[in-house]
Amino acid sequence: MSGYAGRLRCVRCGREYPDPSLALIGAGCPVCAGQGVPANVLPVYDLAAAGELPVDPSQPGLFRYRALLPLAAGTTPVSLGEGGTPLVDLPHLADRTGVAQVWVKDESRNPTWSYKDRLAAVAVTKAVEVGAETVVVASTGNHGAAIAAYAARAGLRCVVLTLASVPATMKTLMQAYGADVVALQRPADRWTLMRELVADRGWMAMSGHADPPAGSHPYGVDGYKTIAYEIAGRLPAVPDVVIVPVAYGDGLAGIGRGFADLAALGLIERVPRLIAAEPFGPLAEALAAGADTAGPVPVRPSVAFSTASPFGTQQSLAALRASAGGAVATPDDEEIMATQLQLAGEAGLYLEAAGVTAAVALGKARSAGLIAAGDRVVIVGTSTGLKDVGATAARLPEVPAIEPSVAALDEALAARPAG
Repeated sequence: MSGYAGRLRCVRCGREYPDPSLALIGAGCPVCAGQGVPANVLPVYDLAAAGELPVDPSQPGLFRYRALLPLAAGTTPVSLGEGGTPLVDLPHLADRTGVAQVWVKDESRNPTWSYKDRLAAVAVTKAVEVGAETVVVASTGNHGAAIAAYAARAGLRCVVLTLASVPATMKTLMQAYGADVVALQRPADRWTLMRELVADRGWMAMSGHADPPAGSHPYGVDGYKTIAYEIAGRLPAVPDVVIVPVAYGDGLAGIGRGFADLAALGLIERVPRLIAAEPFGPLAEALAAGADTAGPVPVRPSVAFSTASPFGTQQSLAALRASAGGAVATPDDEEIMATQLQLAGEAGLYLEAAGVTAAVALGKARSAGLIAAGDRVVIVGTSTGLKDVGATAARLPEVPAIEPSVAALDEALAARPAG
């Protein structure tokens, strides 16, 4: 039985809107927008109707949890087998940061190698449910690639509005899945164009287009709830802390909602504290000041470009405050990239720079007293480092070409940089 109540609720003012409220997708609550504070609207559930956490093994990918996803009963899932990603123990990181235990939820194992596949699976399924023919997304890479792949699976046209500064690998990935990809110079230009396309052509937004941002596709956000379900189902006890890389907070909000579901169903005794890892710190500043809005803050080019936002969203603030959590700025590119290579070299995990910010934030949160020595922590590794190989290669020595002899090999090994 489905627990979806068939309506959406604003994360800020609490007003409710009927499903599907297509004009609100990407724009958020019109009342809050009119007050100059864009806020997302997210699905409402009747958990009593759902009963215990229902798992249907006959459904593909994350749709085994479809009773707690915002879909009509007869809708056919659009799936590429997403979800079910591993929790990998990181004992070296735990030792360095002085906590009891650390795991990474390795979302690079998803079909397009990022956690955006969870959002895309649900958002594109909803697009099919409401009869959309074209979907449009503003993205610096992972989101666009995921939507493009799932749109291809569903037979929908996909248009991606990206930025000229995005690495070529990301652009290639989006194009490879058949999307029509165009690049603009400024982030806000994408949102302006998206609003026109949604209003004039009826295309379905797959990401946010409010300015300042409200968050992404409200139905797709709940695809991230399944990360919480999987973490709770895999560990003997709920972790104390979950650290999530954050731009507009779709993943953070969804994970928080997933843990809230489990608590409401009586399956866990408490919700983990959520910590946002963000390159420039708008959420950290807002929480410290007790402010109702987050940002804008000064920004610059960042290796963690997919999360490098000057704004925090209302859905992020709501998730952090509901879990008594916090936020940590991770502005140092060299620290991020050194941590990337450290995790790759000691744990066999090659994560994208934006995903590595969760590991960097762990150390900073521990130093700041946001995390205690006895805490058990999950960091969300949002995507693979293969999305931006150039940033990694720039910090590695050139591969030497040698003669086929042991002596030549020894000479090359001896010449390797220390560390």
